Amino acid sequence: MRLGNTTNHFGWISILLHWILAPLLIGMFLLGDYMVDLDYYHPWYHDSLQWHKALGVIIMTIMLLRFIWNRLQAKPKPLQTDHLLQNRLATLGHWSLYLLIFALGISGYLISTAKGQGIDIFSFFELPALLPDNAERGELAGKIHEVIAISFIGLVIIHALAAFIHHFYYKDNTLKRMLGRTS
Repeated sequence: MRLGNTTNHFGWISILLHWILAPLLIGMFLLGDYMVDLDYYHPWYHDSLQWHKALGVIIMTIMLLRFIWNRLQAKPKPLQTDHLLQNRLATLGHWSLYLLIFALGISGYLISTAKGQGIDIFSFFELPALLPDNAERGELAGKIHEVIAISFIGLVIIHALAAFIHHFYYKDNTLKRMLGRTS
């Protein structure tokens, strides 16, 4: 199999980016959901917050690379060309996932830097706070971040269900080709 996409198959780079990001994004949702229930004095409160912020920046970097890679690559054709509405919904779903992920990153940045402090990335470097202190911005961004996260995980569930429907009901290669198999 090739590194890049063809009009019939996803290449290894697209497949790897998809399967690296999938568990990271789901894990970030689960970590975020866990964190909001922690008390300020819980032993893992501050560490989980630091992990969530640092991983968020790393995920946004990988997502940006994935977005650029996908724009430069051939797009594999839909397997069921006679299902125009289904193909349009799939395209809308993929673009919506991108939009929600980038919105999560932006809102997370606005929350994390609302006190005028940058985001420490595992003590390797710091992503600076580009906006002045603003507690109201942080509160609003936090509410938006939560709504976007719930919307995102709902769309991920629909995305996964659609892949399984293609695999088990339509018996086509939609899921297989994202797993790197051709048949």
